[in-house]
Amino acid sequence: MFEVRNISFAYRSRQVLSDVSFVVSPGETVGVVGDNGAGKTTLTRILATALAPDSGSIRVDGHDAFKNEMRYRRELGYMQESPALYEDMTVKAYLAYRARLKGEPEKRIKRRLGEAGDTCRIGDLMKRHIRTLSFGQKKRVALADAMLLRPRVLLLDDVLAGLDRGMRESSGTIIASAAAFSSVIVTGHELEDLAKWCTRFLVLCGGRISASIPAAGLDPATVLARVDEALKGGAK
Repeated sequence: MFEVRNISFAYRSRQVLSDVSFVVSPGETVGVVGDNGAGKTTLTRILATALAPDSGSIRVDGHDAFKNEMRYRRELGYMQESPALYEDMTVKAYLAYRARLKGEPEKRIKRRLGEAGDTCRIGDLMKRHIRTLSFGQKKRVALADAMLLRPRVLLLDDVLAGLDRGMRESSGTIIASAAAFSSVIVTGHELEDLAKWCTRFLVLCGGRISASIPAAGLDPATVLARVDEALKGGAK
């Protein structure tokens, strides 16, 4: 169980997040949506322990993330809005390096790379240098990095941004499959795509969660209408 409790954060005199709380169960894929400036990226950076909140806590099965960050990060997969990859490395070398950095035993790395290649559909890219890849392919490699060790918590910030429709569809299928082993939290503006595979939406307005909208088993058009209504209501 992934629990976020009363997270608040201010940048200088501007309150960015205020008393944000929610729970994500294993098997859920939760979309965090909101207008630009609502606090989505700040929230994901805090959830990744890249930023420290002014107050509040993050817990995985009752364990406080900020009291044992190394343990928490071992259980975490995180893809930033603009992931930085090592352009001069091949995809295979980069992912192997990342696996070692995350503490994966050497004897398991080959298997992890095979799983990442199959799951994220990058097997044919493994021998290529990252600098030769398209924007969409680079995002797929960053997604493979985040999913590499089958993390218990998967954080994906603006994962579909800049992708064409085909890449959004295939990326959505990959992310939805991650719910088999992760509590998945994804941010973005591509609501029509997110509605196809998110099981719930959290609407972030003015730094607060203004609505929690179930989506599992519902028609995407119905979910979109409810999310749109919540966004408009929060903007008033």
